[in-house]
Amino acid sequence: MARACAGRSDLADDPLSSRDFELEEFFDGHVVGHGQFQDRFGTVRRRFEVQIAGDWDGETLTLTEDFVYEDTSTERRVWTLTKTGPETWVGSAPGVIGPATGEERGNAFNWTYTIDLPVPDGTLRVSFDDWMWQLSEDRVLNRAYMDKYGVEIGEVIIWFEKQR
Repeated sequence: MARACAGRSDLADDPLSSRDFELEEFFDGHVVGHGQFQDRFGTVRRRFEVQIAGDWDGETLTLTEDFVYEDTSTERRVWTLTKTGPETWVGSAPGVIGPATGEERGNAFNWTYTIDLPVPDGTLRVSFDDWMWQLSEDRVLNRAYMDKYGVEIGEVIIWFEKQR
């Protein structure tokens, strides 16, 4: 998939490890994430913790994400992801417009979707170019670029840790 903006990752990039990221293995069980949203100027606008309960039944990965923001507000998002091939996924969640699609390659996973995000005065429709890299057996780094009308408006960075 070609990228419109320079400076973003690509699945064709050389992997930095021989690790094979299997989404269903990492997210099956309890995962904790710590992250933040930065606007396109680099200003941190929001920080959060997310508790993820994952359930892989052999065909479908269900992720229940419970966010707690630094201002104590909360949000729950439930993703349903279906493995469509050895390295490909399709998914949905409330607020997601159309299907979310993803592909694993080596230690990376790229996930793209459009979503209506809740904001204090309503919703904001944005597109995500979401990248995950498995750094170790129990850690994943996530960097998601957010675009509106094809213009980058910010990014989300999350550090996920698998709880054993």
